[in-house]
Amino acid sequence: MLFNSAIFLYGFLPAALLVFWTAHQYRGVRAAQWVLLAASCVFYGAWDWRYLVMLLVLLGVNYQLGGWLSRQRSAIALSAGVAFNLLVLGYFKYADFFISNVNAVAGQHHELLHIILPLGISFFIFQKIAYLVDCHKGLVTDRDPLRFAIFVMFFPQLIAGPIVHHSEIIPQLQKKILLPDARMVSTGLFLLAVGLFKKVVVADWLGDYVDVPFAHVGELQILDAWTAALGYTLQLYFDFSAYSEMAMGLALLFGVALPVNFNSPYQAFNIAEFWRRWHITLGRFLRDYLYIPLGGNKSGEGRAMLVALAVMLLGGLWHGAGWTFVLWGLLHGLYLSVHRAWSVVGVPMPRPVAVAITFLSVLFAWVLFRSASVSDAITIWTTMLGLHGVVLPSSYSVWFGSTFQTQHSSFINGIEILPMLGLLMFAVSAQNTQQRAAMLSSAPSKQSAVLAALMVMTSILSFGQPTTFLYFQF
Repeated sequence: MLFNSAIFLYGFLPAALLVFWTAHQYRGVRAAQWVLLAASCVFYGAWDWRYLVMLLVLLGVNYQLGGWLSRQRSAIALSAGVAFNLLVLGYFKYADFFISNVNAVAGQHHELLHIILPLGISFFIFQKIAYLVDCHKGLVTDRDPLRFAIFVMFFPQLIAGPIVHHSEIIPQLQKKILLPDARMVSTGLFLLAVGLFKKVVVADWLGDYVDVPFAHVGELQILDAWTAALGYTLQLYFDFSAYSEMAMGLALLFGVALPVNFNSPYQAFNIAEFWRRWHITLGRFLRDYLYIPLGGNKSGEGRAMLVALAVMLLGGLWHGAGWTFVLWGLLHGLYLSVHRAWSVVGVPMPRPVAVAITFLSVLFAWVLFRSASVSDAITIWTTMLGLHGVVLPSSYSVWFGSTFQTQHSSFINGIEILPMLGLLMFAVSAQNTQQRAAMLSSAPSKQSAVLAALMVMTSILSFGQPTTFLYFQF
């Protein structure tokens, strides 16, 4: 069930809200909590009930492990719990990747398992690891099984985050009244409307100029390659931004505030700032549970660079079982190392230049992230750099005459780059949705209500076959 599907927006969501509010009104907080858990089970089970059973089993095992760690504070038990979760993740996500690489290196022919990846497994495994570590540190005091189940299963954040901490959700579930107030409802509806518009109208339109060229990289001209790369860079931005905002908006309708997970990352003026703005809760997890424990923040610049490389490599592997993801993570590790070295040198750089360099670095890395293979990424990179010649779409002949060679393009007419550049200017300069929503919560306006209504109407008119959010594959 997708947030941007008719069955969710017209069926599941209204029914869940009605039952939740009614149960709270007539049966109290506990009944409303049971409704939240049941709704979350229905939401996840709609994909495949067998994986719902697996998720509930993992929930039970980690609940028992957490209780043991809260009582014993055993490093061995913590290591065993973390290893158990990583083994589950490794089996589902990396078994076929491991087998295929063994076959390639050893010249063998072991049959692949063809395991279907359960939705959201990377997110809820990291969430459980963080929970076990917090139990070991004595930070978890609430052992109510129903609240723990909601913390794990709460459907707005179950599939693609944010990766929440126990301390962020449980206190909200402990309140005597779970129903949201008027400000939470208005803010939630605004975030939901903006996120839906970004997904249905913007991100899905951009996808039309991404999927085909990335599937035919050998046929691309220079502007084809740049349009595909910029299109994906913007598609991923608006798609993940849409999911993050819809998740926050949906949670608010049920009286729960999720942490901000996306904060205008293309406005970052260095790569470290980018990672403080892009997928914020994943960056927090990697920092708190990998980078700092490995001594990256207190063992000298050389050690910090090596740790950053290792952490980002693992972060890339977390995103997907493929060498493109591994090398993408390694590339970002190199970016962070270069940034750290530049910071030590202390040479100032004008902010617009810094933002441009950061964005272009991220864009080139996204090419690797999106490509089907490393060789495809190299082909697109070399095409973008003009190493295969500078040939423009035939529609450009009226502007450039004989200055550049022109030829018909099978992928673009050459005009698409203009609205994409407009979207890029919006991304690097405009106030983000969370800031706008915060202003509206304190000072609602008719203009904002009209804007939200127009976005909803445009989204509904643009409805077609719903597409999955890009981060669902991770």
